[in-house]
Amino acid sequence: MIHVFKTSVKSEKQASMVGAFLNILLPYDSWNFDLEDKDRILRVETFELLPDTVVTILNSQGFECDEL
Repeated sequence: MIHVFKTSVKSEKQASMVGAFLNILLPYDSWNFDLEDKDRILRVETFELLPDTVVTILNSQGFECDEL
């Protein structure tokens, strides 16, 4: 399943920081940021992780995140 989130991540450096946490929680799943999009989209493809967990991860790192 693909989950799409609107975020406040603005740079590749910030995306890499968040990605470090996502890689731990999603070692076999994929994720990517579209920082060119006005909503700075994060797409997560997973069958295990709940969307609320992604929101919590980003919020704990100081970023806004809402599932679309």
